[in-house]
Amino acid sequence: MLPDKIKLFVEIFRVAIPFLGRIIIERIQASYHRWTYKAIPSPKNVVIVGGSFAGFELAKRLCESLPTGYRVVLVEKNSHLHYVFAFPRFSVVSGYEKGAFIPYSGIARNAPKGIFQLVQDEVVRISDDSVILASGEELPYEYLTIATGTSQLPPAKLSATHKEEACKELQTAQENIQNANSIAVVGGGAVGIEMATDIKSFRPEKDVTLINSRDHILPQFGPRLQSYALGAIRKQNIKVILGERPQIVAPGSGELRFGDGQTSSYDLIIRCTGQTPNSGLIMDWSPQSVSKETKRILVDPNLRLENLGDEAPHVFAVGDVAETGAPKMGRAGHMQAAVVASNIVKLIQGKPNKLEKYVSNRELEGATKLTLGKAEGVIYITDGGRKEILVPFNRVSEDMDIRRVWGMFGVKFSEGASSE
Repeated sequence: MLPDKIKLFVEIFRVAIPFLGRIIIERIQASYHRWTYKAIPSPKNVVIVGGSFAGFELAKRLCESLPTGYRVVLVEKNSHLHYVFAFPRFSVVSGYEKGAFIPYSGIARNAPKGIFQLVQDEVVRISDDSVILASGEELPYEYLTIATGTSQLPPAKLSATHKEEACKELQTAQENIQNANSIAVVGGGAVGIEMATDIKSFRPEKDVTLINSRDHILPQFGPRLQSYALGAIRKQNIKVILGERPQIVAPGSGELRFGDGQTSSYDLIIRCTGQTPNSGLIMDWSPQSVSKETKRILVDPNLRLENLGDEAPHVFAVGDVAETGAPKMGRAGHMQAAVVASNIVKLIQGKPNKLEKYVSNRELEGATKLTLGKAEGVIYITDGGRKEILVPFNRVSEDMDIRRVWGMFGVKFSEGASSE
């Protein structure tokens, strides 16, 4: 049987080759588009609500493909893209938090003039032809995409909308951890595990307990990763409590009550539980387009909203807020953004019969890189069935390779993290 390292290489090669040709074609098309697009005084709006990973990617792709007469308008409440994958680490280790907030300037870096507008605001209502912003402005649209993602408690997501305040949230988390001797991390998903292992590896004197409601951790992944991660956690002398959903005894207290009635006290409780889809805008406008079970937005194979009717406007949804059946991962949002960008352009061109269908590639979209403290991590790939590839690594950058990440979003790190 082949070692997992070779299997991983084969998987990367197998997935990369088909995409390489498409990327080359897209680069050529983007270069041609840059010379042929002409700004006009009153272009029609292609509005994107939400500028996290899926929204960012969709805006960038549309900037490289929309025909003359249209422009991209990204409505995002945050001043910078929140790189949430670094939040657990930057909630523990100080000095890097500014790098977690990436300017949106990379979206239109190579785009033609006049094709992109960033609006820092929040959409409060949707109508059949416009979105209404918290500022009171009404923004008309020809095409609309909802990319509002999900809500989670800090440190998975932050409440601040401006960089300085968001940095202060992470700094407060750092101080709380520094001042606590006993810490309970509630939630055995990726965020909870990275939080617990980072605390213990960077602050080994802390007494850390990881609590999960199920009888296993990482429920969205396969048993091999679950077993490996649990072993790594216990090896770091982190106490693990499974099959428990404790309740906080009183607001603001550090006391948890478990299922058997027993209580335990901690200096700090960090909740890393659950995701709530941000589908409220669609629920208010078209409640039949939201799943009653998951609260995610229902979409057809072309990623257009379901149950809008034959004369409905062109509205799409991508990312974690959409009910696509795909892994709730940033890479899946990128793939969905490519489909929506292509479909919007085809609709503008009058080709409704040539729309692309989104088909999830679980091996590509569900692959994960999980850190297990400052010196250990694992790369994991699964097809959602029996196939599992797991490759440990022991080189973990303290700053989560944030400089390279900025480059991926089209922005030079240099002095940007301190000056933006």
